[in-house]
Amino acid sequence: MTKLAFFISGTGGNALNLARACKDGRVAGEPVLVVASTPKAGGLARLEGIPSQVVERSAFKSDEAFSEVCYDAAEAAGATVICLAGWLKRLWVPKRWEGRILNIHPGLLPRFGGAGMYGMHVHRAVLAAGERESGCTVHLVDNEFDHGRVLLERRVPVLPGDTAETLQARVYAEEMKAYPEALAAFLRERG
Repeated sequence: MTKLAFFISGTGGNALNLARACKDGRVAGEPVLVVASTPKAGGLARLEGIPSQVVERSAFKSDEAFSEVCYDAAEAAGATVICLAGWLKRLWVPKRWEGRILNIHPGLLPRFGGAGMYGMHVHRAVLAAGERESGCTVHLVDNEFDHGRVLLERRVPVLPGDTAETLQARVYAEEMKAYPEALAAFLRERG
């Protein structure tokens, strides 16, 4: 069974969802570590049964140094795949981790991705652009923001009268389906 590390910065909703999918057999993975970018990440309490480590970006001079400490923690726990689940820090991807880090983005990439495009910023941008649909994208992580190979996309309509909050709720419901589905398929593909 593939050992997984979840990297979080906030509530950990997607990580908790993935942990449940592993527990009930929908994903052939075993969560072995949660790395949080802040001790204030609410997901630390929600994911209590999984060992955790806090690595704060402010303690490091570069993205590379910060990222290496995160990877060292994942490797020490035996993780071979990392799932970013609301991770809000720049993560430098060295060769040894290429093709083994997944992320879920609350918008359709590449249009609503990039630096500063996370959470409610994405939903506000979709509404401001007058889009008729939005959704979420599960992708592999590389050294560009929201750029790697798309593994799965789910779409939702943008409805008349939508607010960023109502759109976010519909997209989030699809995230709960998309991330476990994409991770399960990715792990099957890896063998």
